[in-house]
Amino acid sequence: MAARLTARELLDKLVSFPTVSRDSNLPLLDWVEEYLAGYGIAAHRVYNADGTKANLYANVGPEVEGGVVLSGHTDVVPVDGQEWDTDPFTVTERDGKLYGRGTCDMKGFDALALAAVPMALEAGIKRPLQIAFSYDEELGCVGAPSMIAEMAQRLPRAAAVVVGEPSMMKAVSGHKGGFGFATHVRGFEVHSSILHTGVSAIMEAAKLIDWANQVNDENRAKQPGPLAAMFDPPWTTAHIGMISGGTANNITAKDCHFSMDFRVVPGDDMEAFKAAYKAKVAEVEAEMKKLRPEAGITLTERFGVPALKPEEDGASERLVRQLTGDNETHVVSYGTEAGQFQQGGYSAIVCGPGDIAQAHQPNEFLELSQLEAGEDFMRRLVAHLAA
Repeated sequence: MAARLTARELLDKLVSFPTVSRDSNLPLLDWVEEYLAGYGIAAHRVYNADGTKANLYANVGPEVEGGVVLSGHTDVVPVDGQEWDTDPFTVTERDGKLYGRGTCDMKGFDALALAAVPMALEAGIKRPLQIAFSYDEELGCVGAPSMIAEMAQRLPRAAAVVVGEPSMMKAVSGHKGGFGFATHVRGFEVHSSILHTGVSAIMEAAKLIDWANQVNDENRAKQPGPLAAMFDPPWTTAHIGMISGGTANNITAKDCHFSMDFRVVPGDDMEAFKAAYKAKVAEVEAEMKKLRPEAGITLTERFGVPALKPEEDGASERLVRQLTGDNETHVVSYGTEAGQFQQGGYSAIVCGPGDIAQAHQPNEFLELSQLEAGEDFMRRLVAHLAA
């Protein structure tokens, strides 16, 4: 039998693995797999294409339907360029707060899920607790879909999925979806004094960026429907967060790179927004090629995350409200893997410790009281599964 670790001790261990999305998460999974094996639990992995990262899932308790999935991601965002007062990969407790990269987003929940394993076994649960840990959530929820598909085939179907993104332990029943296209505009270099004979990739890219402004203005002006009105903002947004390109101030830019990202309210047609952007790209590209056939635009889809739609009398929502006592309605504008579980046929909800405002920040922290609230949640969940 494995040594019994508290949620705090588990958090210390998980944070010590620097699982930044650009790096492998396999050392962390090796440790989690060994931890679960100590309780006689077999873990299963679903690797990425080159085998450098993996998802991990496991079934704790009887092999019957009607259990609950505890879903968390293992990757964290970088600390590069951030000013930290403490070592980001060592949990530091100060003034009732637990500082460290991932304490809030979302290794705090992962630690709670692992702490629930021995509780579930001791309680003799009659319906299973299922653990689901993913990779590359921070890169656009790209890892979870393969795991969800395999879980649906290999494990008894769970009645509810709790995705433990930071929500202050509130029941978040809806979130926006999203997608993003890496956009490469290829121009033709000439001296800027004769720019009319070349194609500036940057200036052509600016047309697409201005189109995003127009889309935002149009969407903002629309009267939101009842579902969209729950969100802040209550419309679908287009955004460009980074841009690069150009060689010199007096040369028309040969290349320009940026990502066009959308956050789509539930009820809006994500595919329609994709088609609209592709149509605008084709329009701009056609004008570029009239002047220089070598010019063009290449789109590569970076990610696509379905929205989480509030479920009418959903099993996950009923369960989390019962366990937390939260009867208010909460939706968020960020995306999670809950929408992917829902798309895979599961009832899903978001509920986890911590405040999303701390996610990705220097000196990221999880309030100790939130970890304790999460422990209470797990105790009540285990009692529910044992009833």
